This record gives sequence, C-alpha cells and structure tokens, in this order.
Amino acid sequence: MPMQAHEIEALLRKSFPNAQIKVDGDDGVHMSAVVIDESFRGQNRVQQQRAVYAALKGKMDGANGELHALALTTRAPD
Repeated sequence: MPMQAHEIEALLRKSFPNAQIKVDGDDGVHMSAVVIDESFRGQNRVQQQRAVYAALKGKMDGANGELHALALTTRAPD
C-alpha cells in the first residue's frame, strides 16, 4: 500500500522532532522530502540521507517497500 505524505512526515518527525520537514507528492509512490535539522551539522549529504532512510524504518526496502522513490533534500539550518 502506498504511503501518504503525512505518514512519511510522521515517521521522520519521530527521529527529527525539531526539524523543518516538508513532504510532497501526490501518487503515494514517488515523493520528495526536505528535512532541515541541526543533527545534520557537520555531516556530509550521504550521512544525512542515511539518517533519513533509517528514520523511514524499512519503508523503502526491496520490492515490497511501500515507498518506491523519495527525492531528498537535507541540510542543517542556516
């Protein structure tokens, strides 16, 4: 079953409670997310994106993942 934007945001909010999070997409399969969080300071983009994927708790894993594609923008606040 495809994930909705609010479900993705809720999962991300558990790992990044103080982040600015915006999730877009209307097909439930191909989505985009912007996550701006202080915990990303000093991390490269790969580290930041791994943290986001970990927060999604396997929802993107393998053929049975509920989310096929998630375009990510991650950074620490300015």
